[in-house]
Amino acid sequence: MIKETKTGILVLDDETIVLKRLRPALEKAGYAVEVFSRSAEAFNRIQQATFDIVITDLKMDGLDGMQFLTEVKDRSPKTEVIVITGFATMETARESFQKGVFDFLVKPFKLGEILETVKRAEAKIHPSS
Repeated sequence: MIKETKTGILVLDDETIVLKRLRPALEKAGYAVEVFSRSAEAFNRIQQATFDIVITDLKMDGLDGMQFLTEVKDRSPKTEVIVITGFATMETARESFQKGVFDFLVKPFKLGEILETVKRAEAKIHPSS
C-alpha cells in the first residue's frame, strides 16, 4: 500500500548545525520536514498546522522545549514528540515522559539513531504502514 501523504515532521533546535544535518537525512528517508531555529516561529507554525512528529531541543532562548512540547501535546495529543538535548538529566527525562514524550535522545546523537526513533514513532502513529 502506498501512503498518500508523507509523514510531517517539525524540527526545532537553536543549533543550526543540527537542522542542517537532520533536514536532508529526514527528507531522504521520505518525510516532509520543516525546520525552525527559533521557538517563537515554531510555536506559530504548530498553531497553523498539525505535524505527525515533532523533534525539539529542550534548552533554547524564549519558549523552552518543555513548554513547547506541552503546547504541541495540548494542541495535538496524537503528535509524537522526540526530545533531543545536550543537557540531559534524569529529572528532565522524567518530566518529558510525564508530558507524553515518545523518546528522549542525548546530543550528540547519530543520524541512524534519530532515524530509527522517527521510524518507531511513525509506526505508532500509522500502525499499518
